[in-house]
Amino acid sequence: MPVFKKIFNFALRIAISVVLIIFLFHFKDIDTRSLIKDIKSADKQLLLWAFLVSVLNYVLCFFRWEMLLKAANIHLPKKRLVTSFSGGIFFNLFLPSSIGGDIARSIDLGKYTQRPKEVTATVLLDRLSGYVGLAVLVLFSLAIGFDLVKNNPIVLITIAVIIMILLVILLVLFNKSVFSRITKLLDTPDAGRIKEMFVNLYQEIHYFQKHKGVLLRNLLLSLVIQAVGPMAFYITAVALGMNQLNPIYFLIFIPIVGAVTLLPISIGGFGLRESTSVILFSKAGIAQSPAAAMALLNSFFIFIIGIIGGFIYVLTIHHRRVQPVKSPGTHKLPQK
Repeated sequence: MPVFKKIFNFALRIAISVVLIIFLFHFKDIDTRSLIKDIKSADKQLLLWAFLVSVLNYVLCFFRWEMLLKAANIHLPKKRLVTSFSGGIFFNLFLPSSIGGDIARSIDLGKYTQRPKEVTATVLLDRLSGYVGLAVLVLFSLAIGFDLVKNNPIVLITIAVIIMILLVILLVLFNKSVFSRITKLLDTPDAGRIKEMFVNLYQEIHYFQKHKGVLLRNLLLSLVIQAVGPMAFYITAVALGMNQLNPIYFLIFIPIVGAVTLLPISIGGFGLRESTSVILFSKAGIAQSPAAAMALLNSFFIFIIGIIGGFIYVLTIHHRRVQPVKSPGTHKLPQK
């Protein structure tokens, strides 16, 4: 039954991605010929730069995660971390939302180090740091370009939801009173394992309070990462001839697109990314076909980077199997 449920959920999310794409092209009246023409006539050199900027974003994400692992006293060869991180990028293409790969790298590195709780905590903090950076960037960009979107309720409501979700997450993780109430709600026989995982992760995450300098540097790096994403979209837009669009739109819209793709209702955020981009940029005066072309090209960049990550991961399978597993003492945390 659990296997059937997993297959059903996977098939459902694929169906949602397909439906979103069909909705985008059919109900939004996007001319497929016009879209293909836009892509063919795009400046190929600029598209290459956009791709390289996308690659840079993943490189920065890798260093952000490595920073947290070192703070947790998990010191591993860079080659091994690259392998795990690459596997996460690859599995992002096929798992729910844009965070499916986080589960993959947590399992992979957790098993290797025999410290799954600590590794999972670093992955969750890595994702949380990215979300905080996203929220800060979108608020800062909104303050600068408020006049551009003040008549767009969709943007304002979405940003409000993003901030509220962040506040709830921070309350749950860093407010002892809220944490105690949630643990009491989970104090049922059916939630035993969930409660244990929640308490363990809470304890591991709070270990990082001793490393405020690391957390601050991590957050600053997250701000850079969140700014690099819109840059890739902007270069793609210029390559497609959308030179007239104010860059502030990208600093406001792309974090929103990133937040929407976190919803676990599609595969790798595919469909959500394109639909959200078209809806947002059409409000900025961009025709739907160029907006769809821009989103599809950036999804293509993500796909190519994911495939490269998959090659790295697959080519190291034999090495990971024959390599002896580190004993727990090798990377053990000091007593907290």
